[in-house]
Amino acid sequence: MIDPERPEKTDSFIHDARHELAGMLEDGMAHPSTKPVLVWGALGAVAGAFLPVVSIGMGLAAGAGYAFYKRVRPD
Repeated sequence: MIDPERPEKTDSFIHDARHELAGMLEDGMAHPSTKPVLVWGALGAVAGAFLPVVSIGMGLAAGAGYAFYKRVRPD
Protein backbone atom coordinates (compact mmCIF):
# COMPACT_ATOMS: atom_id res chain seq x y z
CA MET A 1 0.00 0.00 0.00
CA ILE A 2 1.36 3.39 -0.93
CA ASP A 3 0.41 6.27 1.32
CA PRO A 4 -1.24 8.98 -0.86
CA GLU A 5 -0.10 11.72 1.54
CA ARG A 6 3.53 10.63 1.31
CA PRO A 7 5.76 12.87 -0.82
CA GLU A 8 7.49 11.47 -3.88
CA LYS A 9 10.54 9.36 -3.18
CA THR A 10 13.97 10.85 -3.72
CA ASP A 11 17.13 9.27 -5.05
CA SER A 12 18.52 8.80 -1.54
CA PHE A 13 17.35 5.72 0.34
CA ILE A 14 18.83 7.08 3.57
CA HIS A 15 16.83 10.31 3.26
CA ASP A 16 13.60 8.44 2.54
CA ALA A 17 14.17 5.93 5.35
CA ARG A 18 14.96 8.68 7.83
CA HIS A 19 11.81 10.59 6.81
CA GLU A 20 9.67 7.46 7.14
CA LEU A 21 11.14 6.52 10.52
CA ALA A 22 10.67 10.04 11.84
CA GLY A 23 7.04 9.92 10.79
CA MET A 24 6.57 6.56 12.46
CA LEU A 25 8.13 7.81 15.69
CA GLU A 26 6.12 11.02 15.65
CA ASP A 27 2.70 9.56 14.77
CA GLY A 28 3.02 6.21 16.54
CA MET A 29 0.30 3.71 15.67
CA ALA A 30 -1.54 6.32 13.59
CA HIS A 31 1.21 6.23 10.93
CA PRO A 32 0.35 3.91 8.00
CA SER A 33 3.75 2.16 8.14
CA THR A 34 3.80 1.28 11.84
CA LYS A 35 1.33 -1.60 11.85
CA PRO A 36 2.77 -3.49 8.83
CA VAL A 37 6.30 -3.18 10.24
CA LEU A 38 5.16 -4.51 13.63
CA VAL A 39 3.21 -7.38 12.06
CA TRP A 40 6.14 -8.45 9.87
CA GLY A 41 8.44 -8.17 12.90
CA ALA A 42 6.15 -10.46 14.89
CA LEU A 43 5.98 -12.95 12.01
CA GLY A 44 9.77 -12.92 11.78
CA ALA A 45 10.06 -13.55 15.52
CA VAL A 46 7.70 -16.53 15.30
CA ALA A 47 9.67 -17.91 12.37
CA GLY A 48 12.89 -17.35 14.32
CA ALA A 49 11.52 -19.36 17.22
CA PHE A 50 11.02 -22.41 14.99
CA LEU A 51 14.16 -22.23 12.86
CA PRO A 52 17.22 -23.87 14.42
CA VAL A 53 19.87 -21.32 13.38
CA VAL A 54 17.85 -18.10 13.61
CA SER A 55 17.03 -16.58 17.00
CA ILE A 56 13.83 -14.75 17.89
CA GLY A 57 15.61 -11.38 17.88
CA MET A 58 17.17 -12.00 14.49
CA GLY A 59 13.81 -13.04 13.04
CA LEU A 60 12.19 -9.93 14.53
CA ALA A 61 14.83 -7.66 13.01
CA ALA A 62 14.65 -9.40 9.63
CA GLY A 63 10.85 -9.25 9.43
CA ALA A 64 10.60 -5.64 10.54
CA GLY A 65 13.52 -4.64 8.32
CA TYR A 66 11.95 -6.26 5.28
CA ALA A 67 8.60 -4.54 5.86
CA PHE A 68 10.28 -1.18 6.48
CA TYR A 69 12.35 -1.51 3.31
CA LYS A 70 9.25 -2.36 1.26
CA ARG A 71 7.45 0.70 2.70
CA VAL A 72 10.35 2.99 1.76
CA ARG A 73 11.03 1.37 -1.63
CA PRO A 74 7.82 -0.39 -2.78
CA ASP A 75 9.15 -1.09 -6.30
